[in-house]
Amino acid sequence: MKPNEVPQWILALDQESLEFIRKFVLNSGSLKEISIIYGVSYPTVRTKLDKLIKKIELNSKKEDLEFVSMIKNLVLDEQISLDVAKVIIEKYKSERVDS
Repeated sequence: MKPNEVPQWILALDQESLEFIRKFVLNSGSLKEISIIYGVSYPTVRTKLDKLIKKIELNSKKEDLEFVSMIKNLVLDEQISLDVAKVIIEKYKSERVDS
């Protein structure tokens, strides 16, 4: 990575996720503090952090195709179901092979 190049995993995150990371870092990684800031329970913050970790992991894998990563992010954001995502990804992969 070049010195001024922003990593792809950061570019793939939405504004809400970036703000969560900012608050998390500024509060020394304290989930308890984050739960107070957001006015939610500790388990809710833990779940949000787990989803964010999965997003970062998905977008950190260079071998993942951009399209597949986007579909996986939609699942993590609960915009589509895992079953629907599997169908879309399989169809996409089969069409790429057939081409």
